[in-house]
Amino acid sequence: MSPEYDLVVIGAGPAGVAGALSAALAGVNVALVDGAARPGGQYFRHLPEGFHPGRPGALHHGLDRFTRQWEALRERATLLLGHRVWAVERDEQGVSVRCLEGDREERPRTVTGRRLLLATGAHDRPLPFPGWDLPGVLTAGGAQALLKGNLVVAGRRVVVAGTGPFLLPVAAGLAEAGADVRGVFEANGRLGLARHPLLAAGKAGEAAGYAVSLARHRVPYHGRQAVIEAHGEGGLTHVTVARLDRHWRPVSTRTVECDTLAYGYGFVPQLELPVQLGCATRRDADGGPVVAVDAGQRTSVPGVYAAGESTGVGGAVLAEVEGRIAGRTAAADLGRRVGPLPALLRRRERLSAFARALLTAYPVRPGWQRWLREDTLVCRCEEVPLSGVREARELGATDARSIKLLARPGMGWCQGRMCGYAVACLAGENVSAPRRPIAQPIRLGDLAALTRSPLEG
Repeated sequence: MSPEYDLVVIGAGPAGVAGALSAALAGVNVALVDGAARPGGQYFRHLPEGFHPGRPGALHHGLDRFTRQWEALRERATLLLGHRVWAVERDEQGVSVRCLEGDREERPRTVTGRRLLLATGAHDRPLPFPGWDLPGVLTAGGAQALLKGNLVVAGRRVVVAGTGPFLLPVAAGLAEAGADVRGVFEANGRLGLARHPLLAAGKAGEAAGYAVSLARHRVPYHGRQAVIEAHGEGGLTHVTVARLDRHWRPVSTRTVECDTLAYGYGFVPQLELPVQLGCATRRDADGGPVVAVDAGQRTSVPGVYAAGESTGVGGAVLAEVEGRIAGRTAAADLGRRVGPLPALLRRRERLSAFARALLTAYPVRPGWQRWLREDTLVCRCEEVPLSGVREARELGATDARSIKLLARPGMGWCQGRMCGYAVACLAGENVSAPRRPIAQPIRLGDLAALTRSPLEG
């Protein structure tokens, strides 16, 4: 049978909404699919019903603009929120997006389209260290999500650590919300973008705002320092902070009392769906895999486009620009008339250059592996310690996949999303794109009920 829609967009974050709206404005019949109950992705989070803060957009740069785009899209497209996508298939007629619709009693649903735009976002990239499984230790993104989405401060005495500029809004937001932020510990240098003043100029005002907030709350910002161990019996009580050399090897240590640690070492694009479809990938500036696209955001698979963090982590503004380009490209490929793209292409190039500069300025150095002990858990889901990974290598494992088969890291609930990067590094290889035929958990009964593609006659 014929596809239901001209274009199916997966992801209701900045890239997906911008792409869907751009295509819809050009007359394309669009369906937008997202697993969450409300739009915004990981960046624009919504407070629970009944919460009415004095400044709704205080924690969200660009929220007003996103809200206007969403309201415009509601009148022009089919919005399928609460639909978790677990697989995507393609044939000569188009694409089939396999979803689970609903909350507790999920129902299988398939959405079909002639074209597909993937805007699947990214998630936190943690690194293991002794004690990272203690209650009170969470990712920086997790702490930010609690604050943005629920007005919940992750703890009373908080340490923020890791690398990258994302630590600044997390620390500033927690301090503004009343937390006693004991310090921000940046594993790289404090002035990571000093060599790129023109690129950094566009973000100078935002960075200055965070700096003023941290200064007002007397939050110290330390460079070349990292949390290398967390301590506590039933929960976090203090952390060990190390001064690092340029390779992240500890030089000296001290302890800082806290009940919460929010840490992060960048982000990992969610590539399950593009990899399912066979989209080509490339290495980003940090060495990680991202979807390869052309100037119009087309992937290597005909009829499939990608925008946002899946093509390279660069933030909400870049994601929106890429989404607009992808939506207009898809509309043009479907025979609709669209306006010229040069201005958008130039803006994308400037924002992409800044994103590449950030990845270069805030790399993950190999010295973090020296923070580990033999009993340090590398995979928390399967409780695989470093000794298990090393034993697998002694048995002949030469890459992350063979280590997984022998020692089970990555076989648990998160399917390697949290430990995959660390295992690859410990195996001495580059991180590869995930190959998961099922992107989200699905009941066996729902899986068994699928007997044929909905695009078949």
